[in-house]
Amino acid sequence: LAKKHNLMVLEDTAQAIGATYKGRRVAAIGDVGCISFFPSKNLGGYGDGGMVVTNSEEVFRHLVSLRAHGSTKKYFSEEQGWNSRLDELQAGILRVKLRYLDQWSGDRRAAADRYDQLLRNLPGVTAPARNGFGDHVFHQYTVTLPQRDHVQERLAALGVTTMVYYPTPMHMQPIYASLGYREGSLPVTEAACKQVLSLPMFPELRPEQSEYVIESLAQVLKG
Repeated sequence: LAKKHNLMVLEDTAQAIGATYKGRRVAAIGDVGCISFFPSKNLGGYGDGGMVVTNSEEVFRHLVSLRAHGSTKKYFSEEQGWNSRLDELQAGILRVKLRYLDQWSGDRRAAADRYDQLLRNLPGVTAPARNGFGDHVFHQYTVTLPQRDHVQERLAALGVTTMVYYPTPMHMQPIYASLGYREGSLPVTEAACKQVLSLPMFPELRPEQSEYVIESLAQVLKG
């Protein structure tokens, strides 16, 4: 579709490094792939950082300029740019951690499989869907359930830390108020923001920890 209309495809793979789609690695499918190295990401540094990857020489040269004040030679700026270079210390850390990324992704999938099995007999909770087109890397394991805020509070009392990511939908953000959207404009989006809850997920998650999370969730849901 993009080729038909002469459009570029930019992939936001900030939370998906290592994932695949129909045999291809994400960030290598479109014209440009954007990757985050924020410490909490699957491949995280010890400080903030990121990377843009591309097969286009033209795009590459433009990005090199943009990350250095819009400059292709020192002290000579040709366009508006930024000071946005990855710190060398972070790059060194990431190069070492990169060796373990596939192993960590496999461990995350195994943890997600355990959650899937444990949730099968828990009514009212919807596990994240998998479409079978590739390998998920489960940066998060996010379920949907009723009375999300109440459930989260009760789980915290049982020692289970959960997260609610993006509780305010895009169309309800103050920055977009001028577009005229109101509560009820996008009911599916708004319902999701009120129902999603991310359970503990990391490569080192042990089976007994997963079991405790779901046992605690079942206890809370039973009231």
